[in-house]
Amino acid sequence: MASYGRNYLARPLHPNSSDPEFYEVKSRGKKHEVAVGDFLELQTTSNNQAVIETILPRNNLLFRSDAFRSKSIAANVDQILLVLATEPGFSPDLLGRAAIAAAHEGIELRILLNKTDLKEQLLKARELLAPYQHLGIPIHEISAKFDAHGMASLEPFLGGKVSVLVGQSGMGKSTLLNQWIPSASAQTREHSTKLDTGKHTTTACRYYDLPASWGMKDGRLGALIDSPGFQEFGLAHLSESELQHAFTEFAPYLGKCRFHNCTHSHEPGCAILDGVSQTQISPTRVKLFNQLVHESRNATIQTQGHQSL
Repeated sequence: MASYGRNYLARPLHPNSSDPEFYEVKSRGKKHEVAVGDFLELQTTSNNQAVIETILPRNNLLFRSDAFRSKSIAANVDQILLVLATEPGFSPDLLGRAAIAAAHEGIELRILLNKTDLKEQLLKARELLAPYQHLGIPIHEISAKFDAHGMASLEPFLGGKVSVLVGQSGMGKSTLLNQWIPSASAQTREHSTKLDTGKHTTTACRYYDLPASWGMKDGRLGALIDSPGFQEFGLAHLSESELQHAFTEFAPYLGKCRFHNCTHSHEPGCAILDGVSQTQISPTRVKLFNQLVHESRNATIQTQGHQSL
C-alpha cells in the first residue's frame, strides 16, 4: 500500500477480526525489491509487523534504471496515467520514455494534459503530443482546478482498474489525486505516522482505493498509485532488440533494412528511415530510439567495467 525506502505498509487481502488494518513490513536485507501493488506472503513478527517471505508473480513491473541501480515505481498495474501540463512545459523526452516503458511491459498508456485553461501554451503542447496521438495513445485534455466535468468524464476509464500516476513535478498530479480521492491527504498522513517517516513522504509511492461508485472489474475496486515526481526516466535495462519492439510504429519495417546490423541512424536502405520519409514514423521518435540504444550500450559497458574491478 505504501513504500518508503525499504519500509512498507501492506494490508490483508482477506482480513479477519484479529488482523490489523495495516502491517508494517520489512524485507530481509536486500533479498526483496518490493513495489507498491505487489502481492506478498508475509511472516508476522508481532501484532502489526511482518517480514516478507515471498513476492507473488507479477503481471508487470514499471521501473526506471541507469547503469548501476533501478527504482521500482509500481507493480500489477492496468494502465499508466502520464500527467503532463501546458505550464510549466513538460519534457518530450520523459514522455517518450514513459511510452516505451509502457509498451515494453504491455501496460496501457493514457496521457492527461493538464492546465488546458492556459490557452497560450496549449497549441505548443498539442504539437509535442501529435506523434503520440498518431500512435493511437489516448490523450485527455483537462483542467484539474477549473473543469470538474472534464475530470468526471475520466471516471469510466479508471473504474475497476489499477492506474499509476506518473509525471514530472509541477504537472498537477497532487491536484488530480485530491480531486478524485478527497481523503488522500489524510491517508498519506496516516501512512507516514504508522511508519514514522513523515519527512520522507515526497519520495514515497502510495496506493489509494477509488470510490466504489466508479465501478468494479473482476470483483475489485479500481485504485490509483501515486508516484513521486521525477525529471528522468532511465531505461538502461532494455536491450536494443527490446527497444526496437517497444517502438510499436517500427513493427512494419523491422527486418527490411538493407543491412542486418542497421542502426537506423544513417545507413542507406534503412527501412525505418524510409518510414520517416513517408511520414509514418516521427523523426523525434527515431532520435529517441538512437539515444536509448546509446544509453543501453553505455550502461552495459559501465556495468561490465564495474564488475571487473
